[in-house]
Amino acid sequence: MVNDPLADALNVIRTNEIAGKPECLIRPASRLIREVLLILQKQGYIGDFEFVDNGTSGLFKVNLIGKINSCGAIKPRFAVKKCEWNKWEQRYIPSKDFGLLIVSTPKGILTNREAKEKNSGGRLIAYVY
Repeated sequence: MVNDPLADALNVIRTNEIAGKPECLIRPASRLIREVLLILQKQGYIGDFEFVDNGTSGLFKVNLIGKINSCGAIKPRFAVKKCEWNKWEQRYIPSKDFGLLIVSTPKGILTNREAKEKNSGGRLIAYVY
């Protein structure tokens, strides 16, 4: 039984990146994992990914390009006010403009940069660099 599918998915990505594998399989599939994968793809951390329907919940087949040093879920899901971004970036990202935080906001799943531009707060979900 999986307690946190997002944490498991990010762990699979990180361990396969460290091992130098060209692709990985993430199961079970969910909308949250899909949104996070879309952000990682848009930011250039992973290659293409596809949903594979295996008759149950499905899985994602992700092509890795070797650009992730570390990634993980943030637990507990801290609430961030729109004026507190610098504090949380210093805590989870090694340096300015290197890496990103993934945040659940009322405007959808965004990166910390997009949330700052939209002047929005939210809950921290994950980090990647």
